[in-house]
Amino acid sequence: MAAEAVLALDQGSSSTRVLAFDSKGRVLARSKFPVRTFLPRPGWVEHDPVELARTSERALDCVLQRLPSKVRVIGLGIASQRSTFVMWDSRTGRPVGRAPSWQDGRAAEGIAALQSDLRYQGEVHAKTGLYLVPYYSAPKIRYQLETLPEARRLADEGRLRIGPVSSFILWRLSGGRCFRTDPAMAQRMLLYNLRQGGWDDGLLEEFRVPRACLPEIVTTAGAWGTVECRGRRIPVLAVMGDQQSAALGQGVDEPGIGVLNYGTGAFFLFHTGESLHSLPGLLTSVAWSRAGRPCRYFLEGTVNAAGPSLRWLHENLKLLGDARGADRACRKSKNRLFALQALGGLGAPRWDPLTPTVLWGLNRHSTREDVVRAVVESIAYLISDIVVPIRSAGLEVRELRASGGLARIESLLQVQADLLQQSIARLKEQEATAMGVATLAAEEAGVSWSSSIRRIALDRTFEAKVDAASAEKRLEGWRRFVSAQQKLAVELKGLGLL
Repeated sequence: MAAEAVLALDQGSSSTRVLAFDSKGRVLARSKFPVRTFLPRPGWVEHDPVELARTSERALDCVLQRLPSKVRVIGLGIASQRSTFVMWDSRTGRPVGRAPSWQDGRAAEGIAALQSDLRYQGEVHAKTGLYLVPYYSAPKIRYQLETLPEARRLADEGRLRIGPVSSFILWRLSGGRCFRTDPAMAQRMLLYNLRQGGWDDGLLEEFRVPRACLPEIVTTAGAWGTVECRGRRIPVLAVMGDQQSAALGQGVDEPGIGVLNYGTGAFFLFHTGESLHSLPGLLTSVAWSRAGRPCRYFLEGTVNAAGPSLRWLHENLKLLGDARGADRACRKSKNRLFALQALGGLGAPRWDPLTPTVLWGLNRHSTREDVVRAVVESIAYLISDIVVPIRSAGLEVRELRASGGLARIESLLQVQADLLQQSIARLKEQEATAMGVATLAAEEAGVSWSSSIRRIALDRTFEAKVDAASAEKRLEGWRRFVSAQQKLAVELKGLGLL
């Protein structure tokens, strides 16, 4: 019997990867290409859509070139960054402008009035499971339609397409035959009604988005279409968001397990099974869907700009040689400082774009290592602010698993375990995102390797080293610190100083 492989395409904020897995979940081949991030104005974060697509095509081509011809490719899964969207001309395939990133806040001013309307905010959350903040797609789609004449013209002519990055990549790979998205990716556009399972007429009207521009919504796993590369016709069997895929790649396939994914952003996703749970400040997110089966859901929280905060220490402040040096700096630090890491605004549960990054407690004995440690610890504190309310609501977080590039910073995971008073298991395979969507695609092709995932999942477990009283004291101090900074930010803005 010929050997079989499943491919996974992982398009993220900093790179595009393609991996080939065998039937036991082992990596047969991989390829990776970096992608650029553009910061043309304060608050603007963009990607080049053509670069995102071409790196995907090149990575796919490289992996297929490295696979022996006798290996039969039975399916492809695609995972991509969420909320980042692309506009393009359906006739020529040419993008209209760059792709505003999920980190992009260009629409903040345009939705300020709506954000102050608490009734409307409640309606948006009830419909979408999300909050009306500038980082989701809809406000930026309206901004682009209002400021890019070409986008408006193409929309009027029925030629404009608007979709998540995964929709654009698949449209290109399929030769323009497939224009689809799944419920989880549709949700991040802030136009999807979570309870009705489709595009919401009221939100489309509010953000002036023509329904005809949007992709068809289909189940996460299923027959999406086919792509052709190096003489192979490959069925696309799953398309999903990168965080959902990373969770599945860590074996988070049943209720009660929480996943910590530390990357460009830091995310906590808690599997709630078939149940829709809603908690103040947190997101109710679609996990994935399959034909004939109930949808799965997460409670989720986001810490913005986790990875970029370390690059900021390196590139702007020259306090860190590289991200790998963060662990050494944390171990060398002797003095505790408080840092409020808010480079991309405060995410869940505060959703505060105003309060800036703050460093508190500097004195003549403070060192660069102390500053690095404070920023690293702030990521752990911000994640704790997401996990604690879930526990307080009576939901049992049975297990915590961690992955992502920043999970290599052992000091970060140790502080996280201390603050949460719970063990954290770190994933050995760092390609959790690719593994997740590959798992779903493999199962759709009739191959199950979930037991293999569990065997390879764990690298090291971090146990709490402080007692519960000490952890609570630190968390209470943190909450007071953040509250004081938020209050000060409002006062300074009122004086015109912020």
